Amino acid sequence: MSRSYWKGPYIENALIRKTVGYKIWSRASVIPSQLIGKTVFIYNGKIFKRILIDREKVGFKFGEFCFTRTYTPRVKNKKEIIKKKK
Repeated sequence: MSRSYWKGPYIENALIRKTVGYKIWSRASVIPSQLIGKTVFIYNGKIFKRILIDREKVGFKFGEFCFTRTYTPRVKNKKEIIKKKK
């Protein structure tokens, strides 16, 4: 369910007050327009990832640009793959 229109977008209070050194733990916060052209560090649960904010990212949430899981393709049997290449 989405947030009520009359409440406006959710932006963490600490994010509004900061002027330098944006380290963001709140992945649910919406990216405000005051951050255009700045680099922020978004926490993915393990490390901070560096993201440059541009005009196209305004209005989206911080968590959409910093993935928490790494994709590793599954291989059933490595020996069969090696035989097919030869």
